[in-house]
Parts: sequence; structure tokens; C-alpha cells
Amino acid sequence: MNNYMHDERQQMLANERIGKLLWKLSLPAGIGMFVMALYNVVDTIFIGQVVGPLGIAGLTIVFPIQILVMGIGLMIGIGGASLISRSLGARDFEKAERTLGNAILLAVILGVLIAIVGLSNSSFWLRLVGASETILPYAKDYLDIILLGTAFRIFAMGINQLVRAEGNARVAMISMLIGAILNILLDAVFILALRMGVKGAAIATVLSQVITSLYIIHYYLFQGSSVKVHMKNFVPKLIVIRGIMIIGFGSFVRMAGGSLVAIIVNRTLVAYGGDLAVAAYGMVHRVMMFAFMPIMSVGQGLQPILGFSYGAKRPDRALKVIKLSAIVATIFSIISFLFIFFFHAPIMRVFTNDGSLVSVGSHAAKLIFLAAYLIGFQMVGSVVFQALGKAVPTFVTATSRQILFLLPLVFILPKFLQLDGVWLSFPIADALSFILTLALFIP
Repeated sequence: MNNYMHDERQQMLANERIGKLLWKLSLPAGIGMFVMALYNVVDTIFIGQVVGPLGIAGLTIVFPIQILVMGIGLMIGIGGASLISRSLGARDFEKAERTLGNAILLAVILGVLIAIVGLSNSSFWLRLVGASETILPYAKDYLDIILLGTAFRIFAMGINQLVRAEGNARVAMISMLIGAILNILLDAVFILALRMGVKGAAIATVLSQVITSLYIIHYYLFQGSSVKVHMKNFVPKLIVIRGIMIIGFGSFVRMAGGSLVAIIVNRTLVAYGGDLAVAAYGMVHRVMMFAFMPIMSVGQGLQPILGFSYGAKRPDRALKVIKLSAIVATIFSIISFLFIFFFHAPIMRVFTNDGSLVSVGSHAAKLIFLAAYLIGFQMVGSVVFQALGKAVPTFVTATSRQILFLLPLVFILPKFLQLDGVWLSFPIADALSFILTLALFIP
């Protein structure tokens, strides 16, 4: 126990200058997430160039299901990370280790259950999320393979958050780099060299997640983690699982809301713009993920600092890191907005040589990013409430953009503005969720 008390990473979280500490924890997360986002972009570029618009549309149709799986991973990861960082701040190491064991157990069980349910009738689920008959074969080829790796995806995404919660951003970054770089290399092999199309993309993804999971397991067993793995902690404890799920539920709802919105968007796009509009949305969404990764990395750096400061009863450090994170995230938001505003058409041409798809995609990007400069503050606000264990504000900020605002707008606006109504729903929802988050912060 004394070894834990003097752990270098805990001293860093307690005493390092806030600006330097936020940079130290955000940069590795940012590098890892950048490479991960790059994989998503490269993956779509390969499919767009080799398979064509229908291949991109197939990946886009599957994305709501992937979002749901990622939401479960984030629920486990962010909920567990909040408990672990606060436990470490309060020097309750036994609680931190119980949280780790139960989080791993939860990831494996939920991953296996989702794979079984998904594979039982994948065509049904794909039609439900909006696949047309022309897109369905591409989407099914991809989903059937992706589902086999569900437990590894949830484990890699969720448990990686726990590594970061103890202040070890370097290992968390390396795990992301391993997965993303391996995925890109395997994409080149299976899609470009072996010409396996969407099946090749799926195989590459599953293999990379398996390797990432093995690296994280190796870290906990052999690389000196300050939170140890003990078999006794794999016994489910209701109070621990409940704590993980309550705090992480906001993240799950955000992702589930994103999944629901993606389903509604896909179905609406098929109705108002056909398969081409679905493919265009797929390209723009990949760009959005890439553009907002720096903002998300700030949130990743903020979480352990704020959680530790709160657990250690250091409100001065907590307030300082919140202010700095909000400023940095807003700067990144403005940069993303300007980049897309000026370069939307050339970006779309990277994905496809199809002139019609480039036209639809560049127009969509220009409209969707109209209020992108407001997103940074909203994302930071949600992370703040999560790190502090404030379940209700976390739930509100997590659901506001996707469910409270975006979903109704996607239902209503296309009836008046046709396809543009879908695209304009995004910036309006961004503006409204910014206002709501600001209102929650003011008290």
C-alpha cells in the first residue's frame, strides 16, 4: 500500500502545474485519437476508391450499430474512470481495483451478448437502421464480421479509459496507436492488395481490436499499473457495477442518441436523397470525427485531473483546469469550422472521384459545420459533470444535442427544406445545446 501512496503518477496529478499537466495528459490522447480518426478516414477513402459510393453507403448504414457498441464501451470506461480517479485521489486503492475487475467483467459479458443478438438476424437489424436493398449486401458483409469482435471493441475502448484515469496517458496512447496503425496497414492489405472490399475492412478492424486488447491486458499484468488485477475483483459487486453504469450512463445515452439520430438520418436521407446522400453523410461524418478529435483529447486530459482534484478536495485546481480546458477546446472548435468552411470540396474529392457524390458531400459539409465553433465548450461541459460524478447534469448535457434537439429537427425540417433540412438540423442543435450547457454552468 505504501508503494501506491508514493506512486509517481499520483504525485503528478496532485502537484503538477495545471497547464503543463493538461498538456501532458491531452497530447498523448490527442496523438492516439488523431491516428484513430485517421484510420476511419483512410478506411473510407480505400472503400470509396476501390468499391465506390455503395461501399461507403454500406459502412455508413452499419455505423449506428457501431455507435451503440462504442457507447457501451464508453459507459464502462468513463463510469469506471470517474470512480477510479476519485478513489485514487482519496487513496482508496481497494475500491479502484474492485472497479477495474468489475469493469472488465462487464465489458466481456456485454460484448458477447451483443454479438449473439446481432448475428442472429443481421439483415433484419440492417433494414431497421435504414439499409436499402442496393446497400444491404455491402452492409451485411461488413456487419457480420464486425460483430465477431464486439467484446474486443468494448474491452479496448472501455478499459483504455481506466488506464488514463490513473494518469498513465502514455500507455493509453500507445494502445490506441497500436490499434489504429495496425488497422490502416491491414486495410491496405485486405482492401487494396487482396481486393476484399468491405469484408477486408471488417477483418482489419477486428484483428486490430484483438491486438489492442492484448496490449492492455499485458499492461495490467506486467507493466506496473498502480491499479492491480486480482481474480477476487472479477466477482460482480452490484454497488460497483451500479456506480459505473450511473456515471457512465450519460456517455452511453449520448452515443445511443447518436445511434438513434444516425438511424433517423439514414432513413431520411434515403427518402429525400437516395443512396448517394447516405454515402455523402458517411464521408462528412468521418471528417467530423477527425475535426473534433483535438477537442475530445482535451476532455480526455481534463477528466483525470478534475476527478483527482475533486477527490483530493482541491477546488482551486479543479476550477483552473475547467477554465483552461474550455478555452483550448473553443479554439480547436473555431479552427475546425474555418478548415471545413474553406476546404470542404477538396476534402470530399479525397474520398471519391464520383462528381455527383463530391457535390452532395461538399454541400452537406458546409451546412453541417455552420455552428462547429460552439461544440468545444459543450463537450468540455459534459466531461466536467462526468468527472465530478454529477449524474443529472451529465445526463442532460449528454442528451441535449442528440435527443432533445437534433432528433426532433431531423424529423421536422426536411418536411419544409427537403434534403437541406437534414443538414441544417446539425448546426441548429449545436447552438441550442451550447446555450443549455452554458445555462447549467452559470450557477
